[in-house]
Amino acid sequence: MKKLLLTGFEPFLEFPINPTTEIATSLHGEVIDDYQIIGEVLSVDFNQSGKQLINLIQKHDPDAVVSLGLAGGRNCITPERIAINCNDGPVDNKGHKPNGERIFADGPDAYFSTLPIYEMIETLTNNGFPAKISNTAGTYLCNNVMYHGLHYFSENAMDRPSGFIHIPASHDLAVKKNMPSWSQRDLIEAIKLSITCL
Repeated sequence: MKKLLLTGFEPFLEFPINPTTEIATSLHGEVIDDYQIIGEVLSVDFNQSGKQLINLIQKHDPDAVVSLGLAGGRNCITPERIAINCNDGPVDNKGHKPNGERIFADGPDAYFSTLPIYEMIETLTNNGFPAKISNTAGTYLCNNVMYHGLHYFSENAMDRPSGFIHIPASHDLAVKKNMPSWSQRDLIEAIKLSITCL
């Protein structure tokens, strides 16, 4: 059976809850289509998160990687089209604030997602879940992790689907922070549907 590495993040910045944590942990061990899910939660740390992803890829040797991140304020599921070779943004959970440095000094400026993002959008919308492609994963840890995964597979000539999906806030988070939100159940179902597109 194929293996899918599914990652979420711990809470960060002003968000005391990160719904991707629960998605990764709740789907761990499940089988979706041909994939057994390996759910893992990454730190929010510019110096460690990407390395953690690479270590998990080397440990589990997955056939595909889908990383998840919270995009507080977005109202739909948004698979990311591209990751750029840049770290920037607010402080991480360790207090580090990057200033536009490259993720890999000798890496390309960007990588396109190798996930079937158009099929994901079509499948989600056909099942009643608002979704659209996002053309920026930002420059924070979501972009960093997406870039790390794609760079690893490219450097090692491994043709495996890899990419990133941003999700809206959960209702539990929206109670604490006023923003658009989905039920945790719908968030989980939307990610399960996205995985079927692999």
